[in-house]
Amino acid sequence: MKLEVTNGSSVDVSDDTFGREYNETLVHQAVTAYLAGGRAGTKAQKNRSAVSGGGAKPWRQKGTGRARAGTSRGPLWRSGGKTFAASPRDYSQKINKKMLRAAYASIFSELIRSERLRVVDSFEMTQAKTKDAISKLSELGVESAYIIVGTDKADENLFLSLRNLSYVDVDEIGGINLISLIKFEHVIITEDAIKEVEQWLQ
Repeated sequence: MKLEVTNGSSVDVSDDTFGREYNETLVHQAVTAYLAGGRAGTKAQKNRSAVSGGGAKPWRQKGTGRARAGTSRGPLWRSGGKTFAASPRDYSQKINKKMLRAAYASIFSELIRSERLRVVDSFEMTQAKTKDAISKLSELGVESAYIIVGTDKADENLFLSLRNLSYVDVDEIGGINLISLIKFEHVIITEDAIKEVEQWLQ
């Protein structure tokens, strides 16, 4: 498979990696696992045994005319424990590396079919100016974009130029995430980056 580069050339990529059928079920599972892994799971409450105090009966068993009570830390009491107290938990879901790579390949294949993937020879900024970054995106005919560059190819000027744009994000190969691939209208990837992606997904 040949992908056109914006400078007029082309780059050869594997059909097995970038020509797959879109597997919606697999992509959904991978996205769900990604989002679940981002949950903190640190919520904690105290049940009746964890609340301090309450060791002695508030009043004697009989003779007061009130309902019997064994502790002042029950769920019905003010400052008492919670009936079904939340405890810290791990929300992460396990997904095999092979399945995760297949999900990425499925998304990239769909991006190519829907003409949302743009391959550029490079994406570098000579100076940290947001105005120049917007002009560069306009030349490519895109507004909302997820920019992927090769390993160690994202210079400081690139990040500084794009950090104020909410509709643009940039990552190196090691930081690619499923949500950004799906969320943005277009994905801009450099030639060296798409070769690294191909090696990673094989």
